[in-house]
Amino acid sequence: MFSRLRRPAGHREPLPVGLDKQRVEEALEGLRRRTESTGRDRLRQLRLGLILAVQAGLAAALAWFVAHRLLHNPQPVFAPTAAVGTIVSSIGRRLRRSVELIIGVAVGVAIGDFLIVLLGTGAWQLGVVVALAITVALVVGGRGTLVAQAGGTAVLIATLSPSVGKLEYPRFVDAAVGGSIGMIVVVLLLPLNPLRAVERAAKRPGEVLADQLDAAARALTERDAAAAEQALTRLRSINQDFDQMREALSGAQEVVSLAPARWHRRQVVAAYANAVEHMDRAALNSKALIRRSVTVIEDGEPVPAELPSSIGRLAEAVRRYRREFVGRRVPREARHCALLGVSEAGTAYRRGVGLSGTVVVAQVRTVTSDLLRATGIDKDEANRLVHRVASREAEVEVTDGRGPGSQ
Repeated sequence: MFSRLRRPAGHREPLPVGLDKQRVEEALEGLRRRTESTGRDRLRQLRLGLILAVQAGLAAALAWFVAHRLLHNPQPVFAPTAAVGTIVSSIGRRLRRSVELIIGVAVGVAIGDFLIVLLGTGAWQLGVVVALAITVALVVGGRGTLVAQAGGTAVLIATLSPSVGKLEYPRFVDAAVGGSIGMIVVVLLLPLNPLRAVERAAKRPGEVLADQLDAAARALTERDAAAAEQALTRLRSINQDFDQMREALSGAQEVVSLAPARWHRRQVVAAYANAVEHMDRAALNSKALIRRSVTVIEDGEPVPAELPSSIGRLAEAVRRYRREFVGRRVPREARHCALLGVSEAGTAYRRGVGLSGTVVVAQVRTVTSDLLRATGIDKDEANRLVHRVASREAEVEVTDGRGPGSQ
């Protein structure tokens, strides 16, 4: 009886009659874009990994050469280890990691050497040495690397010092040499391009915000509460994207602060820092906007055509802003598009909306103010522009001010 269920190789079931062809094509197109995007992301990750590998190899070789040939340490194992540890640490925290590494070794050496003289060696003495070294590291405000190095160094001093003489000085010097050379490599010899990681990290939150605003606009038009809820759920995931962007910014700020070859990028990196702050607020207020849109649909409130259109304008403003920012152009189109959204929301309000619809109109204005501030306009001017357009006192035109991506 099961033979009837078998299908010849290569057999495909015909699509059900009446299946929405357009939606199928859109879904396949979305899958193609995601696949291409994943491939590009992996290639970028590979390039970044290769750069880090070259930096780590160069730093390890230089650290060993300096410690062995110049400082005459016969076995400078910790110098290249410290150099590599500095290179592969979180971008944006390398300087702090290097300092913590050196301080941690110093704490471990001091505590270990003092207690060995006072207590002698043995199992319980080792436990006391490690516990006290870590306690002191925590008391001085240490975290992560500092605490680990303090404890690890204390172990080495307590176990190896009796059989290996003068271990303290070489280990401390190795830590200083390795950490310093690691920083020299990433700051002077092979500094990363500070904008590549930031621009890559900035792409995702912009796409998510624009796509979910568009989805909310469609949901309002079609009165589809489930689709609006889905857009809200997807938008909530944007927090992680902003966290990744802040981490990339931290690395870029470190590079442009320390690497002379990258000092000319300081203004652009500062502009990204301003943008991420206000785009994060725009995303937060967009969540409130979509939540109220769900209520509009569920309560059966009137939805003038201009209301979803105004939300779609915000989505387009986000996309244009990113294009203009990356192109180092004054974001006039993004500002203009966002203010058109305010104008359409005002028209929807005058045509008649319910209680939640009124809140949606207010949120469109708030998100627009956030977007204008992300483009480099100060708070007072952004609010003034939104008020003028909402009050129908002027045409929607914004050409003053330079954009944060302009040079």
